[in-house]
Amino acid sequence: MEKTELKEAFSEFKNLKNIDKPTMMGVLEDVFRTQLAKVYGPDAQFDVIINTEKGDCEITWMRTVVEEVEDPNTQISIEDANKDGDDFEEGDDYATTIHMKDFGRRGILNIRQNLQGRIMDIEKANLYNKYTGKIGEIFTGEVYQTWSKEVLLLDEDGNELRLPKSEQIPGEHFKKNDTVRAIIKSVEMKNNTTPHIVLSRTSNEFLQKLFEQEVPEIFDGLITIRKIVRIPGERAKVAVESYDDRIDPIGACIGVKGSRIIGIVRELRNENIDILQWTSNVQLLIQRALNPAKVSAIETGEDDKIKVYMHPDEVKKGIGKGGCNIKLAGMLVGKEIEVWRDTPKTEGDEGEEDVLLTEFNDVIDQWVIDALQSIGCDTAKSVLALSPEDIATRADLDDETVENVLRILREEFED
Repeated sequence: MEKTELKEAFSEFKNLKNIDKPTMMGVLEDVFRTQLAKVYGPDAQFDVIINTEKGDCEITWMRTVVEEVEDPNTQISIEDANKDGDDFEEGDDYATTIHMKDFGRRGILNIRQNLQGRIMDIEKANLYNKYTGKIGEIFTGEVYQTWSKEVLLLDEDGNELRLPKSEQIPGEHFKKNDTVRAIIKSVEMKNNTTPHIVLSRTSNEFLQKLFEQEVPEIFDGLITIRKIVRIPGERAKVAVESYDDRIDPIGACIGVKGSRIIGIVRELRNENIDILQWTSNVQLLIQRALNPAKVSAIETGEDDKIKVYMHPDEVKKGIGKGGCNIKLAGMLVGKEIEVWRDTPKTEGDEGEEDVLLTEFNDVIDQWVIDALQSIGCDTAKSVLALSPEDIATRADLDDETVENVLRILREEFED
């Protein structure tokens, strides 16, 4: 490995592996010192100067001039030091230049192999640190190869990233040279091999990042995504909240004529996305999550199950295809939801149809309707099924308002 070889080795690793010059010089010096220690012993002293531009490596062996040599790796006799007519005295430092050929063919081979190994270790560490810092970010890459269990993608530097089948949206099929977007899910270092970078298109974080890209109000923090639940390829529910009363969070996420949401839906292979306004009131959140199905009443028990009552013609919409709608609603509130076909009835109301509370917004203030909906009362009969005291306590309404509401609702059925 003479000058030209040294320079070419540096250029190859620096340009192809993106290793900075100070790091490369440090590696080269350490590699040479390791080989020198093997040949001359660990106590021998050397000055190593690396000139990567010229391809030079100047190595100077430093020994102490002594009368009688005890350690030839650290000492030289006065006689040997002055054999060329020099005038060294005992205690002086004697410098000897070490040339590449002095390492021998085997030594040069060891240096090259050691250098390659060190460069690979640095590249692994750099790659690991690079992508560890990008976990949770969206990656866009080109499909290099496809297998039955995973898809291999390459970044701009030729590094491999893997999209396992389990992280692909059901029904997806990729072919070579396809451009794919996914979130960087994890980076693992296994048995000192190249870092294993895993991508995902099924995680909730991927959907959240898509919303941040498409909806400026979310990116700027004016709208917050409070929770995402998702059955990849089927349906997702996104609960959003706005800290600015002037901003409609649902409208902002959908965009004019669906301009914002349509791009996300297409990216997720036409996955249905329901956007609803977040509320800490569990019953109201369930009603919003089960929309467009109309909920007649909701019963919460001490266990983790919630009973939701619906009219028979609303049950199918509430459950959804394959039960995904009711399942996602349960995931959203963190409890199992059971759908019951029979709604609670008051005495004498058999055969009468119920009426939504929203139909009374001309005679009942909207804030009162909102208060009643917050306790799970979405229809007239669901309100009449409760006692005035219960309504006043749960909905935080005064007795006069409750009595007025009940009077209006009773008159509807008396008519």
